[in-house]
Amino acid sequence: MRYLTIVRHCESSPAKAGQSDYERILSIKGKNQAGQLHSWATDLQQLGKYGPTTALVSAAARTRETFRRAFEGTSFVKTVHFSELIYNGKRNVSAEDVLIDIAAIDPVVTSLLLVAHNPSVHELIFSLTKELPEVLKGEYPLGGAFVLAIPDNQQIGLAQYELIDSFIPD
Repeated sequence: MRYLTIVRHCESSPAKAGQSDYERILSIKGKNQAGQLHSWATDLQQLGKYGPTTALVSAAARTRETFRRAFEGTSFVKTVHFSELIYNGKRNVSAEDVLIDIAAIDPVVTSLLLVAHNPSVHELIFSLTKELPEVLKGEYPLGGAFVLAIPDNQQIGLAQYELIDSFIPD
């Protein structure tokens, strides 16, 4: 079995005067959330047991920072790809768009990690899961990591996968 871990970026700071949405960084709370994700990603009894992963990360500052603080340099991530195509601030990014980008980097031999934005992450997990947990029936939690089981030797695609675990920072 391999896995797809879908993470919404951690809480970001409001844009400063003249700063674009793309440039927004994590707030103090967001940095703490990323620290919790890091603890789980390095613990082989927690999120770490679902690695190693090939990661796809939105190129926006807050998703790059979430990735850097939570996952970079850990054994949870084997390789990483950054993409401007999955940033929703310039165009409407659908779940299908994100799935196409994940499939394009899927080596089929490692698990996968996505660090991206709402509403894309919410739409993606909604379209890929057999049943949504109660926590996802509202807003997708900031910094939330949800793990789906993918059969071995099967490329990620539009199918129904079992949601097997979740990690939601404070």
